[in-house]
Amino acid sequence: MLSFFMAIAKWLQGTWWALDISGSTWAYPFVQLTHFTGLSLWIGTNLALDFRLLGLGKKSRTAAELSTALFAWNWTGFCIAVAGGFMMFSSAATKYIPNPAFEVKLGILIPLALITHIVVQRKARVWGATQDVQPVGRFAGLFEMALWLSVVTAAVSIPNFDVH
Repeated sequence: MLSFFMAIAKWLQGTWWALDISGSTWAYPFVQLTHFTGLSLWIGTNLALDFRLLGLGKKSRTAAELSTALFAWNWTGFCIAVAGGFMMFSSAATKYIPNPAFEVKLGILIPLALITHIVVQRKARVWGATQDVQPVGRFAGLFEMALWLSVVTAAVSIPNFDVH
């Protein structure tokens, strides 16, 4: 299975955009900035809702109202983060595939954080319809925050496991 993914990674690294990103002095930092900007927007809007579900922060809006207000910003951040992340990945795919921290990051992000995020976003309209958030909503907000902490911890550990 690893050889299959490595073959795809080698192909991806040979694409014109990956070669342009990896061969340029300014392109990779720009792509990285794009990825981090999207992540900041995505995770920031998630945390704002999670904190509200926990009963923390301004209470001028219910969690349901906050979820609705942040919806477009949240998914805009997601799209920017994915586009930037894919471009970063494609420029050095053969280094990322065997990296254990990268595997943990994606292993948490894709099945857990993304699913939890979608569930929390949908259910926040029910759990947080009033100023008093239901206990399941509080747990979901705390759980999502823990998943994001795990994803970020794995992501910042990627350079420590630079596998050649």
